Amino acid sequence: MSSNFSLNLTYTTLSLRRDNMSRRPAEWLTERLAEGVGVVPVLGSQNLITTGDTPGAFIFEGDAARDILGTGVQEVLLGTDDHKPVFAVSVDEAMAAQIVASTDGAAEFMDLRSVGPLLPPADAHILAHARGMAYWHARHGFCGVCGAATESRYSGHERKCINPDCGISHFPRTDPAIIVLVYRTDVPGGACLLGRHARWPFGMYSTLAGFVEPGETLEQAVSREVFEEAGIETTNVQYLASQPWPFPSSLMLGFHAEATSFDISIDDEELSDCQWFTRDDLRGMKEWLDAKEDDMRLPRKDSISRWLIQRWFDAE
Repeated sequence: MSSNFSLNLTYTTLSLRRDNMSRRPAEWLTERLAEGVGVVPVLGSQNLITTGDTPGAFIFEGDAARDILGTGVQEVLLGTDDHKPVFAVSVDEAMAAQIVASTDGAAEFMDLRSVGPLLPPADAHILAHARGMAYWHARHGFCGVCGAATESRYSGHERKCINPDCGISHFPRTDPAIIVLVYRTDVPGGACLLGRHARWPFGMYSTLAGFVEPGETLEQAVSREVFEEAGIETTNVQYLASQPWPFPSSLMLGFHAEATSFDISIDDEELSDCQWFTRDDLRGMKEWLDAKEDDMRLPRKDSISRWLIQRWFDAE
């Protein structure tokens, strides 16, 4: 485990101005579409990624972008780049095939998680934002109050129920989830608590995480989740950083917390294993991309889990 790993969190590097107050006026958008436009296609849970040695976001511009926008696709204004609007567009399989063909092999649709750690930071953020908004639209085509259809408004940042007796507006939401590295100081050099789910690749261990429930603080959510999943009591809960995690629609809120009990008792519906790991243990684990099938491995470098582990590791 290298100690010179960058602590910059993936998916957090803003490269577009969100222009929240400017999403509404139609004339504002018309003026900027005449100057230039960018389009980021999304196919279900997949983004269009450049092929080759250095992956990146494939963004259509100019006439090619306008041609895609003119096909009736679901579009969402992600923001502006030097006054140029950049849209995410949701495409179907047939249109995705045409789009890939138009790149002459320069791009393909793939899961963002498979290349996230390799992407330029700004590209990773744009693609994550696009994927998250496409997911929200795909699941809010009907009103959750009355069941009627909804229509997209304000450049994709609202869906309005078309039932005149309802008319509820629905807005994009993200689910707050805590993620925490629990550490102990009663052993030489200390140790951290990592667990794994049965559905994960073999040997993958990560920090504990869970969704914030109504009526509790973030700190209470940390203590509750750690105790429910591993039977460990905690104190000194410290917030450190957050990360958008559109897989599918979470905001990960990262913490460190100190353990006050040490005997692990796992909830086998949540975890298949949970252990204390020393820094020497972590040094013996493989990076995600380097691990073979039987290797113990760390979380991917695009995750806040990996960031939390590294931060504790480097604090020795």
